[in-house]
Amino acid sequence: MTFYPRFMTKLEGSCQCGLVEFSLQSQTPVPYQLCACSICRKCGGYGGCVNLGGIASTLEITKGKEHIKKYTATADRGKPTAKKCTSERNFCSECASMLWLWDKTWPELIHPFASAIDTELPIAEEMVCVKGDSKPEYVRWPEGKKNVYEGYGEFSIEGWHKEKGLWVE
Repeated sequence: MTFYPRFMTKLEGSCQCGLVEFSLQSQTPVPYQLCACSICRKCGGYGGCVNLGGIASTLEITKGKEHIKKYTATADRGKPTAKKCTSERNFCSECASMLWLWDKTWPELIHPFASAIDTELPIAEEMVCVKGDSKPEYVRWPEGKKNVYEGYGEFSIEGWHKEKGLWVE
């Protein structure tokens, strides 16, 4: 049986080399959505990235702030529709571990990459796989119960947690 928290969750994370450590509070701690867009695949690895939701004002960098660099990706790189994203991907300058994404469009939110979180996370009973229209044929979606979308899914991270009764106060 999977344990789902009922109260605000403190997430603690770090990079692979250990130079950066951080924590933040989350109301949306279930790692359910895998993004296979070209940005997530090229920055995060073969299958893409899983982002969680957090409250930006609670982010505490407990170690290694000087090792954090920011990257602003270009959406649709190489196409006539190419444009700089409004989000910043924060990563360790030593080992290149992706840490979190922050977007000035929603400054109250922060999106830690599940791969950087050291806190035990609940297991999603089903996955949501997004940006299938960007996924190369060789990339496979995870096994098990899932909803697959060519673009983005029908819910935001907050909306999905609320729809599933997993939003925590």
